[in-house]
Amino acid sequence: MHLLFDSAATGGALSTLEVRLRAGANGAAPHFHTRSSELFYVVEGELRVLAGDRIETVGAGGSLVVPRLMPHAFGATPDSAARVLIVLTPGVERFEYFRLLARIQAGEATLDELAAAQDEYDNHFVDAPLWWRDRNATLPR
Repeated sequence: MHLLFDSAATGGALSTLEVRLRAGANGAAPHFHTRSSELFYVVEGELRVLAGDRIETVGAGGSLVVPRLMPHAFGATPDSAARVLIVLTPGVERFEYFRLLARIQAGEATLDELAAAQDEYDNHFVDAPLWWRDRNATLPR
């Protein structure tokens, strides 16, 4: 993930990041935002996106908007890497959120810390069995 603009850099208007995923890789686990809508623009490849109660495949040049409060998740399709531009509007500070994720991945922070920071980063995780059934059915084992 490469953060392009954080909320502070745009006067709160938006946050933007570029995400690159290898074929079949998961992006974000199911979650929703209470303050922001999220735009996904697929620059290259194909992206699988949970948006509420549906799952869609979005190809290069395509986009999808997820309104605030709608549960969503995303990952690359099994046979295609993806490069995606993501815009949250209004913006949310994301630098520290991604630093926390990196610390979790490195074993320096816990999932409990992430759960405690959901309000601060407006990233609220949800259970989405539909998403995990789809991922398990389409990804090689």
